[in-house]
Amino acid sequence: MARTILSPLSYLFCYLAKQRRTKLSLEQQPFSVPIIVVGNITVGGTGKTPLVIWLVEQLRAAGYRPGVVSRGFGGKQVGVKFVHVKKTASEVGDEPLLIAQRTAVPVVIGRDRNAAIVHLLTRTNCNLVISDDGLQHYRMKRDLEIAVIDGARRFGNGYCLPAGPLREKPERLQDCDFVVTNGIAEQGEYSMHIRGENLQSLVGEEQCALSLFQGQSVNAVTGIGNPARFFSHLKSAGLNLIEHVFPDHHAFTAEDLKFRDDLPILMTEKDAVKCRNFPAETIKNAWYLPIAAELEAVFAERLVQRLKELTHRG
Repeated sequence: MARTILSPLSYLFCYLAKQRRTKLSLEQQPFSVPIIVVGNITVGGTGKTPLVIWLVEQLRAAGYRPGVVSRGFGGKQVGVKFVHVKKTASEVGDEPLLIAQRTAVPVVIGRDRNAAIVHLLTRTNCNLVISDDGLQHYRMKRDLEIAVIDGARRFGNGYCLPAGPLREKPERLQDCDFVVTNGIAEQGEYSMHIRGENLQSLVGEEQCALSLFQGQSVNAVTGIGNPARFFSHLKSAGLNLIEHVFPDHHAFTAEDLKFRDDLPILMTEKDAVKCRNFPAETIKNAWYLPIAAELEAVFAERLVQRLKELTHRG
């Protein structure tokens, strides 16, 4: 019923999104280095951040000097700023902080992606920029687009906002250079799988295998766009979950982790960057699950080949 009522607004949203793309694309200004945009056409988490981290590692191994720009959603910083690893997620945003800590490459945040890119290029020796999200930031010139799809949810009910989860129609993917599917890929897509077997304590350097919690009950805490994927991963390892779901980019407080039991607390690495400085008594039995993206070797090969072609033409 709600979808039927909202469908006219959905059609209007799709129309306006297309008009906006056309208008803003005319305002693009080129940059002297390749710009890769990683984004999606749906709301909610699809796995962009682990893919960005994977791209940084692969492109650095191929001889590039990558840097990352991001909006810094959830952070209080205004203007354009570098992300320092000692900053807090409340200042710079959880995803940019995680990327900076995991990759050690320059990361710049700013609502204006063009300004962020200029800031990055004029203050570092980066020769390639990856935009974490920003597929719909059409004022930003891009050389390659990588769209990420959630393999389980795909495009939901097929409607644009507000009747469905789409920011743009699925046809938009035909204009993307690569489509990466977090899960089982369909024809023309590249499959990405997320791996995570070991837990890291929020207090100190202790690590342990996720399998050690098999058969145990745990408090599973998330503040991400798609908590079902994290919960599914824990359940597949044989854990019994007491689920605590918070909104995406939730600004956690110590009170959020005070439960009426002494069971272990498990969370994602994205959430952990916001909880590491809580009182030790609160997080003494809290763990997070570092994850890594795994993609087909052919995807990395074709991506590097496309970049070489861009450089040659330039």
